[in-house]
Formats: sequence, structure tokens, C-alpha cells
Amino acid sequence: PARMGLPALALLLASGLLHTQASPSARSFQLDYEHNCFRKDGVPFRYISGSIHYARVPRPAWRDRLLKMYMSGVSTVQVYVPWNYHETLPGVYDFTGNRDVEAFLDLTAELGLLVILRPGPYICAEWEMGGLPAWLLWKPDINLRTSNPAYLAAVDSWLHILLPKIKPRLYQQGGNIISVQVENEYGSYYACDYGYLRHLLGSFRALLGSEVLLFTTDSTRAEELRCGTLQGLYATVDFGPGSNVTEAFGAQRRVEPKGPLVNSEYYTGWLDYWGEAHASTSTALVARGLEDMLQLGASVNMQVSPFLQLTSLPWPGADYKDQYKPVTTSYDYDAPLSEAGDPTEKLFAIRTVISKFQPLPVGPMPPASPKYAYGWVALQKVSAYPKGCTALAWHCSTAQPPPISLQYADLLDVLDVLSPSGPIQSQFPLTFETLKQVHGFVVYHTQLPWDVPDPATLGVPPHSIHDRGYVMLQKEYQGRLERDGQTTLHVTGRAGDTLDILLENMGRISFGANTSDFKGLLGNLSLNSRPLSNWLIYPLATDTAVQQGWPHTALPKSSSGGRVGPAFYTGTFETPGIAWDTFVKFPGWSKGLLWINGFNLGRYWTCRGPQQTLFVPGSVLHVGHPNNITVLELEGAPRTPLLLFLDRPLYNRTLGCSTMATE
Repeated sequence: PARMGLPALALLLASGLLHTQASPSARSFQLDYEHNCFRKDGVPFRYISGSIHYARVPRPAWRDRLLKMYMSGVSTVQVYVPWNYHETLPGVYDFTGNRDVEAFLDLTAELGLLVILRPGPYICAEWEMGGLPAWLLWKPDINLRTSNPAYLAAVDSWLHILLPKIKPRLYQQGGNIISVQVENEYGSYYACDYGYLRHLLGSFRALLGSEVLLFTTDSTRAEELRCGTLQGLYATVDFGPGSNVTEAFGAQRRVEPKGPLVNSEYYTGWLDYWGEAHASTSTALVARGLEDMLQLGASVNMQVSPFLQLTSLPWPGADYKDQYKPVTTSYDYDAPLSEAGDPTEKLFAIRTVISKFQPLPVGPMPPASPKYAYGWVALQKVSAYPKGCTALAWHCSTAQPPPISLQYADLLDVLDVLSPSGPIQSQFPLTFETLKQVHGFVVYHTQLPWDVPDPATLGVPPHSIHDRGYVMLQKEYQGRLERDGQTTLHVTGRAGDTLDILLENMGRISFGANTSDFKGLLGNLSLNSRPLSNWLIYPLATDTAVQQGWPHTALPKSSSGGRVGPAFYTGTFETPGIAWDTFVKFPGWSKGLLWINGFNLGRYWTCRGPQQTLFVPGSVLHVGHPNNITVLELEGAPRTPLLLFLDRPLYNRTLGCSTMATE
């Protein structure tokens, strides 16, 4: 109750605050409405900023990436804080290791960079559920991003944990955080709930104080600016290359007639969806748009450095644009600073533009990180090795390695390992949220209730598969059911035959009309329109099992003789005395997940594309002893299941299983 009262008290402080110019203190960051600029310590100031997502960059690479951004000429970095990355379960917080946001912010200060913080609570960022925790959906009748009491209580509880960590790092407190965004692109959300924005404003003021500059970001559309802005929060806009800069800032001027011009998200690239072409944005167009904005005196934040998805769980989100559109594992969408931290032609073009408006740091740009093409790697020892290959794994310079055998296990044979608490009995299927399963997979198991001698239709109601189901009858793979795709299969069998559906969460919606994206079987499965019942439901803790050393500690023999359907493949390889960054290609594989030494490196989907490789940072590799590889293939492994380690990423220019991957 005390927490719920803070926003109302703080609104007395917030009202009209940003429209009053106070006398600058020794350290101040303020709006100057008379001269249409920021003032830092009383001096006119404009920032040139780049976005970096600490949650997508392995901690050992934080310094390298930040230093490269600094040397590119940016004075400021913009930083998202994903709520669900830190509050993994209600009241369970993690700020250790790669999640140590305070250490990351302290490193930015050490390197002389200012920070624009974007703590949400919703952030989008192409991140699972836009950073909102999936456990919010466990609450009945919750209404996200609104004044719903259950939602506000969870938000307030989170902000009381996060914002006290932020306050000592505000610029006015001697730190380097010059401004803080409240929510994100709220105008694009259906709710248009000003009471919600007022509540957030009050909470931020109560916990951060009256001096910090708070702002919003929305597109240039009039309707979105109407619903996403609020008095007391400085309104900024976002737009990309090719936009008419004068018109775009004209939209900002309609809601902020005075004050600095700000583009909070200048898109130097665009996102990739599975099944669509790899994004590419013209370097010349990016440079020209940046120069046009800087000539107007605007402050700009660029999406300079989208990086990899290296976390303990895969976190890519999805958009909803007439259909469900999951985003790729890699966050390198033709970025100026690549997934592996390599400066690109686009980065140097941006650096050249910046040099026309302010001095660049003295010294050379740090070089690209070293890469190594470890070559072909098989997932099991073999008894004979061709010349030029290592003894612990295939590591060959030959274009085509010889056939090998492979140790593997069907997923259905190891449910006791993956679901140690056992199944949940239910008359009808339950969603991930009902099961309190946040990520990953759930197995739904039942039996055919009658003989099916002739092909019968196994199907689900429309919009009931979230997101992808892999169907096995008597442990034999039958095919898949897919959200916004195929929702029926034809099967035959006998009464009592086992029926299993492995349901995959492909990422909760991070941008779209509604972020309440429930997962699993949302409706009942039927056979010739007759509902099936009596389910055993297994929530799978796959990541936990792999992180604890399984299956390398004890991989059982499979009961199946085929390599079609969900199965684990495992093996080891050694590096030749170095642990450099590398990229893994999956020749002939279909779709699945990769772990190396317990690190979940994300999803591959070779037939769907465009991404054909997964980035492996050298920091996850071992030198001097074997590296454990685990692959969960969901549809079908190649006859000769090998991985190929390269020194560069690959993408499809055209899509489909028969197409060639290109650089």
C-alpha cells in the first residue's frame, strides 16, 4: 500500500517540472526551451548516441564493444534494461554475471560515455514479450501496460528494486546517466491509458528525484504521439533513413513546440524475421540522414550495435503484423558494429559524418575480434580419422568429411531427465502459463481412444497452436502443426497408441497490438473433430539439464532407429590452443537449438532462413580440454550429422532448403 501511494505524492513534484528552467548546479542536465537545446552543466549540449544491449553481449566483450563505440565518435550510449532478464520469477532477482547492469553502467562511466537509460517497464527491443516477464500472464485477468491494479503492483515492485540502483548513477548525483525514458513507444499500443503513464511518471519521480530528465519515444504518426506523450515527460520521436527529416521533426514540434530536436531511434538497420530476406540498409542513406539531422542541431541515438543473443535462455521476441512473425536469433541486422564486434564500412561512414560536427577521439579504431574456422566437427568420436583431422573430433580442412556414426537420443526417451518433477494430469491441454512454464518446450501426451485404420484428421482450432507443434505417434514423427500455418495432419493407428506433441515457444510478441501472448495448446486437439482427452503434460527444463552437464554425463541409447523428429545429438571438440570467436553452420539440419559448454546459443532454422549460422563467442570455449556440444534437432538431422565452424556468418539471399547460403 505504501508503494502504491508514492506515484500520487510524486505527481505534485512532477507537474510542469520540465518546463521550468532552474539555475544550473555544479552538475546538471536540463532542457532549454528558449534556445531549443539541452544544457549540460549550464552549457548548450547535444548528444550523438548509439544503442547497446548489455543483455545481448557476453560480459567479457562489454569493454571491447563500448570502446569501439566511443572511438566511432559517439559521446553517449543508450541502454535498455529488460525486466524479465532480471526478475525471472516473481520476487526472484538476478543481477549477477552477464546480468550485472550496475557493473555495465560503471564501465560506461569508466570509458567516459554518457548514458540514456531505457528501463521500461516495456522496452520492445525485439526481446521476448518486450521485456515484460511472462509470469505476469499467470495472474488472472491481468491487462498489461494499463492501469490494471495487478499489473501496476508488479511494476511498482520491480521499480523499487531497479531504480534505487540507478539513482546514484544519475548525472546530477555524480554519475553519467543524463536522461531516463518512461515506457517505450506507448502510442503504438492499443490501450492509450494516460492514467498508466501518469502512474509511471509519479513512480519514476518518487524513486529518482525531481531533477532527472524523463522522456518518451514514439513514431512520427500523430495518433501515436497523441497516446504516447504526457505533460511532464519530454516527447521525442524515432524514424529511419529515407525519412524526410524536416517533416519527421515537424511531428515532434506538434507535441513539443520548444526544446531540443531528438531522434531517439535512428534505424541504421532493420530486423530479420524467420522466412524473410536478410535486412540490408544503404550505408550512403544512413550517413546522409544522420548528417541532415546533425545539421539541424538535433540529438540522435542510433541503433549502432545490435549484438548476439547470448543468454542462459533464448530471448528473441516476435512481431504481430497480420500474422505472427518471430525474429531471428542474431540481432545483427546489417549493424554498423557487427554481432562479433567488427567495425563495418557503415560504422566508418557514420564516424566520418560525426567528424564534421565534433572532434573524434584520438587514436585508432580497435580492430575486429579474431575469428577461427575450426572446420568440420562431428558430434562423436570415431575409430578412424583421415589425415589432417584431430583425434577427438573431425576438424578437417577437407571440403567433404567421410561418413561417421553419431550418438543421439530421442527426446521422448529422456522425459525423466527433462521433466524431473514428472507430468501433470489434465482432462484437456493446459497452456504454458497455467503450467508456469516461461520458455522452451512442453510435451503433451495422450493415447488414441479408438482404432484409426483409415487416415483421420488430427487438428486444432484456429489460433490454438502457439507456436509450433511436433507430432509423434508411437514415437514416430508424423509432422508439425504451426501457428498461422498448417493446423491439421492425417494419421492412422490403433486404440492405445501413444500420441505426443512437443510444443515450442518461438518467442512472445514484443511489438504489436497486444503483448499478452499465451503459449502452448490454447485449444483442444481433436481426431476427426472428436476432442481428445486424458493428457499427461510434461514441462521441460531443457536448459537446466544441459547446464548441469547432461547429456554428456549420461546419454542413453535411443529406442528409435531413425533420425527424424525431436532428438538430442552430442559430442565434443578441442580448439587448437586458441579460443577465438567462430560461427557454426548446420549443413543439412532442419531446425533446433545449440548449446556449447552449457551456453544456449539460440535457434537455428536452416530451411527457413535467412540466418544460416550461429555466433559462438570465444569466451564460451575452452582451451586445453574438450568443448561439449549439444544439439536439439526438432525435425530431422542429416544422414551425416556434422557441424561446420566458420570465420564469418552466412545468410540466404533466396529462401528454401535447396538454396545456397551466401556471405
